[in-house]
Amino acid sequence: MSDVAVAEAGLFDRALKRVALLWRDMASSVTGPAEDASWEARMRACLESRGGEISVRNRAASLAQSYTQLDDAGRMAFFKALASFDSDPAAVEAAMREVSSAPDVAARAAAKARLRRMLEPPRLRLLTQFSTIPDGVKFLVNLRADLMRTMGRDPMLLALEADLRGLLANWFDLGFLELRRIDWQSPAALLEKLVGYEAVHRIRTWRDLKNRLDSDRRCYAFFHPRMPEEPLIFVEVALVKGLSASVQKLLDEKAPVQDPREADTAIFYSINNCQRGLDGISFGNFLIKRVVTLLSEEFSNLKAFSTLSPIPGFRRWLEEQLIEPQPNLLSEEEGKLLTEASGLSDGHAALRALLASRRPLSEPWCGKAEPVLTRLCARYLLVETGKRGRRALDPVGNFHLSNGARVERICWRGDISDKGIRESLGFMVNYLYDPARIESYHETYVGEGNRPAAPALRKLARSVL
Repeated sequence: MSDVAVAEAGLFDRALKRVALLWRDMASSVTGPAEDASWEARMRACLESRGGEISVRNRAASLAQSYTQLDDAGRMAFFKALASFDSDPAAVEAAMREVSSAPDVAARAAAKARLRRMLEPPRLRLLTQFSTIPDGVKFLVNLRADLMRTMGRDPMLLALEADLRGLLANWFDLGFLELRRIDWQSPAALLEKLVGYEAVHRIRTWRDLKNRLDSDRRCYAFFHPRMPEEPLIFVEVALVKGLSASVQKLLDEKAPVQDPREADTAIFYSINNCQRGLDGISFGNFLIKRVVTLLSEEFSNLKAFSTLSPIPGFRRWLEEQLIEPQPNLLSEEEGKLLTEASGLSDGHAALRALLASRRPLSEPWCGKAEPVLTRLCARYLLVETGKRGRRALDPVGNFHLSNGARVERICWRGDISDKGIRESLGFMVNYLYDPARIESYHETYVGEGNRPAAPALRKLARSVL
């Protein structure tokens, strides 16, 4: 394990222990069901709210502290107990009858208000009580992450997750978020979290981290006032000349630091969601647009805003296409090229052999396959659709297209790391954010399913279909 990984693990352990001790101290003054009582009894005591506000907070802290000590089976029992505090069916039916039988507008309005109260499950009040304890909002974010990981298709747990998602969506509205720049002078604890949350291009050493925060780089993150030390999502940016085509060159620690005032392009090369419990609550599109605005204000010399993005589903898609090769996967010319280059029986066999190789980019004939693989990658990005119909199959592509970007260029050998080869045969892609067209591209994609792309790339994607 690297030094930064050890430091990051220690940081999260210390934070968890600090909060758990604080909750335990609060719980020590609780009166009511003992810690070995059933979850239902302890949760009911919280909902009864006896003893005033302080007692309510202390009981919630006691529950939270107990939860952190549980294994997966224990947490499942906790979730089921919490989910059982649902709306009273009889009260809901009675309120619905009142709405139906209301004699006039005023009575109907009052009946509807009562129905809304009856529909609200008691577990919502308990979830809200957790938000009042120290680090309680972070506890709820982590709680949802655990719930999504274990709930399966249990209808009661799905309803609990929907309640929790609704609360968090309201609390994490964009209007409550703060955009902050992270640099080498930021608190060490925050820098350690940056290391821990970076999942696109892992930060291996402190020198690597310092390189990503140098004067020709920028890093911005959204924060919430109730989680001021926890980034929600962050983006890393390089200020360069021209579109970058290789992440290894972009992250080269030995490369000279550039003067950002001479850069003409901002490359967004890593975007990371930090809180799994906030999945489905989108910040990324707002983050990119805000950062484009900030960089435009700071550097008038910037003319282009682009990503250098992974294509995590390309290799898997290509492998699936080759199980039973489709007639239009390869043109006759492409099949002949691959057959001659590889010495195998046909083009499909050549692609299967390349994918089966432990080091596909090192195969002596791989370079001759580049134009074929590039076209297939263009087809994957611009033609293939997911389960939702017109949306792009690639998740990263769907994210950027939804945000108003266009597919600008496919980068052969853009990421030659083990991860890059395993996911996309080393391909990366530049998505271009044109401030003047972000909204129109967004509307075109979300409304009609059209994927904005450079003309040459669009032509390439459809050349065999």
